[in-house]
Amino acid sequence: MKSFRDIAAAAFHLTKPLGGDGTHLDVEQLRGEMAACIEGRGGDIATRNRTMEIGARYAALAATAHQRFFEVLAGFDVDRVAVDAAIAEVAAATEAAQRSEAERKLRAALIPPRVRLLRAFNSLPSGVKFLVEMRADLLDIVKTAPELRPLDADLKDLLAAWFDIGFLEMRRISWDAPASLLEKLGHYEAVHEVRGWLDLKNRLDVDRRCFAFMHPAMPDEPLIFVEVALTVEMTGEMASLLDQRAPVTNASHATNAIFYSISNCQRGLDGISFGNALIKRVVQELAHEFRNLRTFVTLSPMPRFREWIETQGGSDGATDPLKAMFVNRAWTRDVSAAATLKTPLMQLAAHYLLEAKRGKRALDPVAHFHLSNGARLERINWLADTSAKGMRESAGMMANYLYRLDQIDDNQVAYMLDGRIVANAHVTALLAPPRRPAMAPPVPHR
Repeated sequence: MKSFRDIAAAAFHLTKPLGGDGTHLDVEQLRGEMAACIEGRGGDIATRNRTMEIGARYAALAATAHQRFFEVLAGFDVDRVAVDAAIAEVAAATEAAQRSEAERKLRAALIPPRVRLLRAFNSLPSGVKFLVEMRADLLDIVKTAPELRPLDADLKDLLAAWFDIGFLEMRRISWDAPASLLEKLGHYEAVHEVRGWLDLKNRLDVDRRCFAFMHPAMPDEPLIFVEVALTVEMTGEMASLLDQRAPVTNASHATNAIFYSISNCQRGLDGISFGNALIKRVVQELAHEFRNLRTFVTLSPMPRFREWIETQGGSDGATDPLKAMFVNRAWTRDVSAAATLKTPLMQLAAHYLLEAKRGKRALDPVAHFHLSNGARLERINWLADTSAKGMRESAGMMANYLYRLDQIDDNQVAYMLDGRIVANAHVTALLAPPRRPAMAPPVPHR
């Protein structure tokens, strides 16, 4: 948020102290400035300058003072007396024109004054990015200050309107992109950690594609991006996809597009969905570029699977060996130990993905995302990701979700309306009564 301090200082001299260490906040002074800004005192230029100063003040605050700032802003709530009067006017209206005017007044009364200040930030340089970062701060605070949820709802509604899919640009990111943008890809990657520049270059090679949604108000900041590998077969494990020494596939011969990572980049946009639109746009783009592509499939983690396994063992300590085996990964290299565990863990994985639910929706958040987009659960992959994170979160398992363009709509309706998960027969065949491993496998000697 440094840009706000720089812009404000260039526009006018900040005569009011911000507090030496960024923890001090003059609440009454801030409330007065916000009120003047909301009421538009002094005209457009004065309002713009006040908005800029308020932004600069927030940017200079330490994180410990953010909650007080939000409490002051949240205080500019709807006038409930005015709302009640508007409701009464709607109820008393007898003519169509009279009722229409009364409804207009009611809609205006229901908009909290604080929204006018939030909208004012939008017109400033870097203002949209400022609001996105401000909401990221607010999301952390709301966890322990639920009284600020209405403010968060107002900010989220504004951002959802400004970041409508129609305003977004899908951009392919290649190795030729500016270094600053490539650095952000590495920073924002949330599924498979980028381990240096060579790893990133491998992910942007000629047999790979990376697409991102960008917004005109944040031209150098990806909102969300997806990484795709072009292959000649459906991949069931991550090591080969991330192997920098693996031979490069001739992209024109590829028949499979493997979506192996999708990362949201802006915490302040949580709850505003871009992923479903991005995947569908990328499928269309790739199908147009590569005529040989027949299969569009993900290679996805199961991020709550290991945690769910442990909940199946009760409270008698029976899960302790399981916890140990997901920390000590040596057994994954022991053929006998792995073979012993394969069947029960595959059965548990099928049960988890197909039957473990919260209401009608899949318990696994990645499964819910792809199923709600119309994908089919195609395959469960044994020991597909034996990295520390893969074992800790997904017990080493990954799933393929298949996007068939002629089935997406039907699959989506089945899942969203009835909670029915469309899956390959090989997956449903695993739904034998799930068995939990009785003990951790022996650890091989080194």
